[in-house]
Amino acid sequence: MNLLFFLAQFISTVPITAVLVFVLLKLLARVNRRGGVDGVGRAVLVTGCDSGFGHQLAGALDQKGFVVFAGCLSPDGEGAQNLIRESSGNLKVLKLDVTKEEEVQRAKKTVQENLPEKGLWAVVNNAGVSDWAEIEWSNVEDFHSMADINLFGAIRTAIAFLPLVRAAKGRMVFVSSIFAFFHCLNMAAYSVSKRGLEAFADCLRVEMASFGVKVSIIQPGNFSGATNILKTKTALDLWVKLDEDRKKIFNRRYVEVAHDYFKSTCTTGFKTAEPVVTAMMHALTSTRPKSRYLLVSALDTVFFKLYPLLPTVLADSVFCFSSMYRTRAEMLFVK
Repeated sequence: MNLLFFLAQFISTVPITAVLVFVLLKLLARVNRRGGVDGVGRAVLVTGCDSGFGHQLAGALDQKGFVVFAGCLSPDGEGAQNLIRESSGNLKVLKLDVTKEEEVQRAKKTVQENLPEKGLWAVVNNAGVSDWAEIEWSNVEDFHSMADINLFGAIRTAIAFLPLVRAAKGRMVFVSSIFAFFHCLNMAAYSVSKRGLEAFADCLRVEMASFGVKVSIIQPGNFSGATNILKTKTALDLWVKLDEDRKKIFNRRYVEVAHDYFKSTCTTGFKTAEPVVTAMMHALTSTRPKSRYLLVSALDTVFFKLYPLLPTVLADSVFCFSSMYRTRAEMLFVK
Protein backbone atom coordinates (compact mmCIF):
# COMPACT_ATOMS: atom_id res chain seq x y z
CA MET A 1 0.00 0.00 0.00
CA ASN A 2 2.85 2.37 0.81
CA LEU A 3 4.32 1.78 -2.62
CA LEU A 4 1.01 2.51 -4.34
CA PHE A 5 0.60 5.68 -2.29
CA PHE A 6 4.12 6.80 -3.24
CA LEU A 7 3.44 6.19 -6.95
CA ALA A 8 0.17 8.10 -6.76
CA GLN A 9 1.88 11.03 -5.10
CA PHE A 10 4.71 11.01 -7.65
CA ILE A 11 2.35 10.93 -10.62
CA SER A 12 0.28 13.77 -9.18
CA THR A 13 3.39 15.97 -8.92
CA VAL A 14 4.50 15.47 -12.54
CA PRO A 15 3.38 18.51 -14.52
CA ILE A 16 1.12 17.67 -17.41
CA THR A 17 3.30 19.84 -19.64
CA ALA A 18 6.30 17.59 -18.97
CA VAL A 19 4.29 14.57 -20.10
CA LEU A 20 3.18 16.39 -23.23
CA VAL A 21 6.74 17.45 -24.04
CA PHE A 22 7.93 13.87 -23.62
CA VAL A 23 5.23 12.54 -25.95
CA LEU A 24 5.97 15.28 -28.48
CA LEU A 25 9.68 14.48 -28.50
CA LYS A 26 8.90 10.80 -29.05
CA LEU A 27 6.65 11.65 -31.99
CA LEU A 28 9.26 13.94 -33.50
CA ALA A 29 11.90 11.23 -33.17
CA ARG A 30 9.60 8.80 -34.94
CA VAL A 31 8.99 11.27 -37.76
CA ASN A 32 12.73 11.84 -38.13
CA ARG A 33 13.36 8.11 -38.34
CA ARG A 34 10.77 7.84 -41.09
CA GLY A 35 12.38 10.65 -43.03
CA GLY A 36 15.64 8.82 -43.50
CA VAL A 37 18.70 9.82 -45.49
CA ASP A 38 18.23 11.33 -48.93
CA GLY A 39 20.26 9.59 -51.61
CA VAL A 40 20.66 12.59 -53.88
CA GLY A 41 24.25 13.83 -53.89
CA ARG A 42 25.54 10.83 -51.94
CA ALA A 43 27.53 7.85 -53.19
CA VAL A 44 27.66 4.25 -51.96
CA LEU A 45 30.23 1.60 -52.82
CA VAL A 46 28.93 -1.97 -52.78
CA THR A 47 31.27 -4.93 -53.22
CA GLY A 48 30.20 -8.27 -54.66
CA CYS A 49 27.56 -6.98 -57.08
CA ASP A 50 27.83 -9.72 -59.71
CA SER A 51 24.86 -11.49 -58.09
CA GLY A 52 22.95 -12.03 -54.86
CA PHE A 53 22.58 -9.41 -52.14
CA GLY A 54 25.01 -6.94 -53.67
CA HIS A 55 23.40 -7.08 -57.09
CA GLN A 56 19.93 -6.37 -55.74
CA LEU A 57 21.14 -3.71 -53.31
CA ALA A 58 22.93 -1.81 -56.07
CA GLY A 59 19.68 -1.62 -58.03
CA ALA A 60 17.68 -0.54 -54.97
CA LEU A 61 20.16 2.23 -54.13
CA ASP A 62 20.10 3.44 -57.72
CA GLN A 63 16.31 3.74 -57.54
CA LYS A 64 16.65 5.83 -54.36
CA GLY A 65 18.82 8.37 -56.14
CA PHE A 66 22.24 7.36 -54.79
CA VAL A 67 25.31 7.36 -56.98
CA VAL A 68 26.26 3.68 -56.88
CA PHE A 69 29.72 2.23 -57.40
CA ALA A 70 29.02 -1.46 -57.98
CA GLY A 71 32.13 -3.54 -57.42
CA CYS A 72 32.07 -6.65 -59.60
CA LEU A 73 34.54 -9.48 -59.97
CA SER A 74 33.57 -9.79 -63.65
CA PRO A 75 32.49 -6.41 -65.12
CA ASP A 76 31.84 -8.07 -68.48
CA GLY A 77 29.78 -10.85 -66.92
CA GLU A 78 26.02 -11.27 -67.12
CA GLY A 79 25.33 -9.86 -63.65
CA ALA A 80 27.32 -6.67 -64.13
CA GLN A 81 25.93 -6.10 -67.62
CA ASN A 82 22.37 -6.56 -66.36
CA LEU A 83 23.02 -3.89 -63.74
CA ILE A 84 24.23 -1.49 -66.40
CA ARG A 85 21.20 -2.14 -68.62
CA GLU A 86 18.60 -1.92 -65.85
CA SER A 87 19.99 1.04 -63.89
CA SER A 88 20.35 4.76 -64.43
CA GLY A 89 23.48 6.66 -65.35
CA ASN A 90 24.16 7.09 -61.63
CA LEU A 91 25.34 3.48 -61.34
CA LYS A 92 28.92 2.70 -62.31
CA VAL A 93 30.34 -0.82 -62.45
CA LEU A 94 33.90 -1.18 -61.16
CA LYS A 95 36.31 -4.08 -61.58
CA LEU A 96 36.92 -5.05 -57.97
CA ASP A 97 38.51 -8.17 -56.56
CA VAL A 98 38.72 -7.45 -52.83
CA THR A 99 41.64 -9.87 -52.43
CA LYS A 100 43.86 -7.65 -54.60
CA GLU A 101 45.24 -4.44 -53.10
CA GLU A 102 45.93 -2.91 -56.52
CA GLU A 103 42.29 -3.35 -57.59
CA VAL A 104 41.02 -1.82 -54.34
CA GLN A 105 43.30 1.19 -54.80
CA ARG A 106 42.28 1.53 -58.45
CA ALA A 107 38.63 1.45 -57.43
CA LYS A 108 39.30 4.09 -54.78
CA LYS A 109 40.87 6.38 -57.38
CA THR A 110 37.84 5.96 -59.66
CA VAL A 111 35.46 6.67 -56.80
CA GLN A 112 37.37 9.79 -55.74
CA GLU A 113 37.30 11.12 -59.28
CA ASN A 114 33.54 10.64 -59.60
CA LEU A 115 32.17 11.58 -56.19
CA PRO A 116 28.97 13.64 -56.02
CA GLU A 117 28.79 16.81 -53.90
CA LYS A 118 28.04 15.07 -50.58
CA GLY A 119 30.82 12.52 -50.98
CA LEU A 120 31.02 8.80 -50.25
CA TRP A 121 28.20 8.13 -47.83
CA ALA A 122 28.77 4.42 -47.31
CA VAL A 123 30.66 1.25 -48.11
CA VAL A 124 28.81 -2.06 -48.05
CA ASN A 125 31.28 -4.90 -47.60
CA ASN A 126 29.19 -7.60 -49.21
CA ALA A 127 31.67 -9.62 -51.31
CA GLY A 128 31.97 -13.11 -49.91
CA VAL A 129 32.04 -16.83 -50.56
CA SER A 130 30.82 -19.85 -48.66
CA ASP A 131 31.78 -23.49 -48.58
CA TRP A 132 31.29 -26.42 -46.26
CA ALA A 133 33.31 -29.38 -45.03
CA GLU A 134 34.31 -30.93 -41.75
CA ILE A 135 37.59 -29.64 -40.36
CA GLU A 136 39.39 -32.92 -41.07
CA TRP A 137 38.19 -32.78 -44.66
CA SER A 138 39.88 -29.39 -45.04
CA ASN A 139 43.39 -28.01 -45.16
CA VAL A 140 44.93 -24.69 -44.14
CA GLU A 141 44.50 -23.33 -47.66
CA ASP A 142 40.75 -23.85 -47.44
CA PHE A 143 40.65 -21.64 -44.35
CA HIS A 144 43.06 -19.13 -45.87
CA SER A 145 41.15 -18.67 -49.13
CA MET A 146 37.86 -18.23 -47.28
CA ALA A 147 39.31 -15.64 -44.91
CA ASP A 148 41.10 -13.80 -47.72
CA ILE A 149 37.75 -12.89 -49.26
CA ASN A 150 35.28 -12.79 -46.38
CA LEU A 151 37.57 -11.26 -43.75
CA PHE A 152 40.69 -9.66 -45.20
CA GLY A 153 38.87 -8.53 -48.34
CA ALA A 154 36.44 -6.55 -46.19
CA ILE A 155 39.25 -5.19 -44.00
CA ARG A 156 41.27 -4.19 -47.07
CA THR A 157 38.30 -2.37 -48.59
CA ALA A 158 37.21 -0.73 -45.34
CA ILE A 159 40.67 0.68 -44.55
CA ALA A 160 41.07 2.05 -48.07
CA PHE A 161 37.72 3.87 -48.17
CA LEU A 162 37.36 4.80 -44.51
CA PRO A 163 38.79 8.35 -44.89
CA LEU A 164 36.14 9.15 -47.50
CA VAL A 165 33.30 7.74 -45.38
CA ARG A 166 34.62 9.51 -42.29
CA ALA A 167 34.61 12.83 -44.16
CA ALA A 168 30.93 12.30 -44.98
CA LYS A 169 30.10 11.05 -41.46
CA GLY A 170 28.50 8.13 -43.21
CA ARG A 171 28.05 4.38 -42.83
CA MET A 172 30.06 1.17 -42.94
CA VAL A 173 28.04 -2.01 -43.43
CA PHE A 174 29.41 -5.54 -43.17
CA VAL A 175 27.58 -8.63 -44.38
CA SER A 176 28.24 -11.41 -41.88
CA SER A 177 26.18 -14.51 -41.06
CA ILE A 178 24.52 -16.37 -38.21
CA PHE A 179 27.54 -18.66 -38.42
CA ALA A 180 29.63 -15.91 -36.87
CA PHE A 181 28.16 -17.02 -33.53
CA PHE A 182 26.40 -20.31 -34.31
CA HIS A 183 29.07 -23.02 -34.41
CA CYS A 184 27.97 -26.22 -36.05
CA LEU A 185 29.06 -29.17 -38.15
CA ASN A 186 30.74 -28.47 -41.53
CA MET A 187 30.96 -24.68 -41.27
CA ALA A 188 34.30 -24.11 -39.51
CA ALA A 189 36.14 -22.18 -42.25
CA TYR A 190 33.13 -19.99 -42.97
CA SER A 191 32.51 -19.37 -39.26
CA VAL A 192 36.14 -18.38 -38.67
CA SER A 193 35.98 -15.78 -41.44
CA LYS A 194 32.66 -14.33 -40.30
CA ARG A 195 33.49 -14.28 -36.59
CA GLY A 196 36.68 -12.39 -37.43
CA LEU A 197 34.69 -10.00 -39.60
CA GLU A 198 32.32 -9.18 -36.75
CA ALA A 199 35.22 -8.60 -34.36
CA PHE A 200 36.68 -6.12 -36.84
CA ALA A 201 33.32 -4.40 -37.35
CA ASP A 202 32.69 -4.16 -33.59
CA CYS A 203 36.07 -2.54 -33.01
CA LEU A 204 35.50 -0.19 -35.95
CA ARG A 205 32.10 0.83 -34.60
CA VAL A 206 33.64 1.89 -31.27
CA GLU A 207 36.44 3.83 -32.96
CA MET A 208 34.23 5.54 -35.53
CA ALA A 209 31.58 6.69 -33.04
CA SER A 210 33.76 9.70 -32.25
CA PHE A 211 33.64 10.74 -35.91
CA GLY A 212 29.90 10.27 -36.39
CA VAL A 213 30.30 7.19 -38.59
CA LYS A 214 27.83 4.39 -37.89
CA VAL A 215 28.76 0.73 -38.40
CA SER A 216 26.20 -2.04 -38.94
CA ILE A 217 26.48 -5.82 -39.24
CA ILE A 218 24.04 -7.85 -41.34
CA GLN A 219 23.53 -11.43 -40.11
CA PRO A 220 21.61 -13.46 -42.72
CA GLY A 221 20.41 -16.95 -41.93
CA ASN A 222 19.81 -19.53 -44.66
CA PHE A 223 19.64 -17.51 -47.89
CA SER A 224 21.63 -19.91 -50.06
CA GLY A 225 18.57 -20.45 -52.25
CA ALA A 226 18.37 -16.72 -52.92
CA THR A 227 22.05 -16.28 -53.84
CA ASN A 228 24.82 -18.22 -55.53
CA ILE A 229 27.24 -17.87 -52.61
CA LEU A 230 27.52 -21.62 -51.97
CA LYS A 231 30.02 -23.59 -54.02
CA THR A 232 28.61 -26.54 -55.94
CA LYS A 233 30.41 -29.79 -55.22
CA THR A 234 29.65 -33.49 -55.08
CA ALA A 235 30.29 -36.14 -52.47
CA LEU A 236 33.02 -37.45 -54.76
CA ASP A 237 34.77 -34.05 -54.65
CA LEU A 238 34.90 -34.37 -50.88
CA TRP A 239 35.96 -37.99 -50.88
CA VAL A 240 38.94 -37.64 -53.22
CA LYS A 241 40.45 -34.95 -50.98
CA LEU A 242 40.74 -37.35 -48.05
CA ASP A 243 43.91 -39.29 -47.44
CA GLU A 244 43.77 -43.03 -46.71
CA ASP A 245 43.75 -42.60 -42.92
CA ARG A 246 40.76 -40.27 -43.03
CA LYS A 247 38.92 -42.50 -45.47
CA LYS A 248 39.10 -45.22 -42.83
CA ILE A 249 37.48 -42.89 -40.28
CA PHE A 250 35.04 -41.05 -42.54
CA ASN A 251 33.67 -43.83 -44.71
CA ARG A 252 32.34 -42.97 -48.14
CA ARG A 253 28.74 -43.68 -47.25
CA TYR A 254 28.88 -41.12 -44.45
CA VAL A 255 30.39 -38.50 -46.78
CA GLU A 256 27.50 -39.09 -49.20
CA VAL A 257 24.91 -38.81 -46.41
CA ALA A 258 26.53 -35.60 -45.13
CA HIS A 259 26.54 -34.15 -48.64
CA ASP A 260 22.87 -34.99 -49.25
CA TYR A 261 21.84 -33.59 -45.86
CA PHE A 262 23.69 -30.32 -46.39
CA LYS A 263 22.33 -29.94 -49.90
CA SER A 264 18.75 -30.52 -48.74
CA THR A 265 19.17 -28.07 -45.84
CA CYS A 266 20.20 -25.33 -48.25
CA THR A 267 16.95 -25.72 -50.20
CA THR A 268 14.79 -25.07 -47.11
CA GLY A 269 15.86 -21.46 -46.56
CA PHE A 270 14.63 -18.15 -47.92
CA LYS A 271 13.89 -18.03 -51.64
CA THR A 272 14.29 -14.28 -51.94
CA ALA A 273 16.97 -11.84 -50.84
CA GLU A 274 14.42 -9.12 -50.07
CA PRO A 275 14.71 -9.27 -46.23
CA VAL A 276 18.47 -8.79 -46.45
CA VAL A 277 18.28 -5.97 -48.97
CA THR A 278 15.62 -4.24 -46.84
CA ALA A 279 17.90 -4.49 -43.79
CA MET A 280 20.82 -3.11 -45.78
CA MET A 281 18.72 -0.17 -46.95
CA HIS A 282 17.69 0.55 -43.36
CA ALA A 283 21.33 0.47 -42.25
CA LEU A 284 22.20 2.94 -44.99
CA THR A 285 19.26 5.34 -44.84
CA SER A 286 17.79 5.26 -41.34
CA THR A 287 18.73 8.06 -38.96
CA ARG A 288 19.05 5.36 -36.31
CA PRO A 289 20.56 2.27 -37.94
CA LYS A 290 20.93 -0.87 -35.86
CA SER A 291 24.31 -2.27 -34.87
CA ARG A 292 23.14 -5.74 -35.91
CA TYR A 293 20.38 -7.06 -38.15
CA LEU A 294 19.49 -10.70 -37.47
CA LEU A 295 17.67 -12.07 -40.51
CA VAL A 296 16.08 -15.44 -39.83
CA SER A 297 12.53 -16.76 -39.74
CA ALA A 298 10.21 -15.57 -36.99
CA LEU A 299 10.41 -19.01 -35.36
CA ASP A 300 14.21 -19.02 -35.41
CA THR A 301 14.55 -15.48 -34.07
CA VAL A 302 13.96 -16.49 -30.45
CA PHE A 303 16.45 -19.35 -30.70
CA PHE A 304 19.22 -17.27 -32.28
CA LYS A 305 18.68 -14.42 -29.83
CA LEU A 306 19.11 -16.80 -26.90
CA TYR A 307 21.81 -19.08 -28.31
CA PRO A 308 24.80 -16.72 -27.81
CA LEU A 309 23.78 -16.32 -24.15
CA LEU A 310 23.84 -20.04 -23.35
CA PRO A 311 26.70 -21.60 -21.36
CA THR A 312 28.97 -23.68 -23.60
CA VAL A 313 27.71 -26.99 -22.24
CA LEU A 314 24.12 -26.06 -23.13
CA ALA A 315 25.03 -24.53 -26.48
CA ASP A 316 26.83 -27.72 -27.51
CA SER A 317 24.01 -29.94 -26.27
CA VAL A 318 21.61 -28.27 -28.70
CA PHE A 319 23.10 -30.38 -31.48
CA CYS A 320 21.98 -33.58 -29.76
CA PHE A 321 18.53 -32.83 -31.16
CA SER A 322 19.81 -32.89 -34.74
CA SER A 323 19.14 -36.07 -36.69
CA MET A 324 22.34 -35.51 -38.66
CA TYR A 325 24.48 -35.51 -35.54
CA ARG A 326 22.91 -38.77 -34.38
CA THR A 327 23.43 -40.30 -37.82
CA ARG A 328 27.05 -39.15 -37.76
CA ALA A 329 27.70 -40.86 -34.44
CA GLU A 330 26.13 -44.08 -35.70
CA MET A 331 27.93 -44.19 -39.06
CA LEU A 332 31.46 -43.15 -38.23
CA PHE A 333 34.06 -45.83 -37.66
CA VAL A 334 35.35 -45.37 -34.13
CA LYS A 335 37.93 -47.75 -32.69
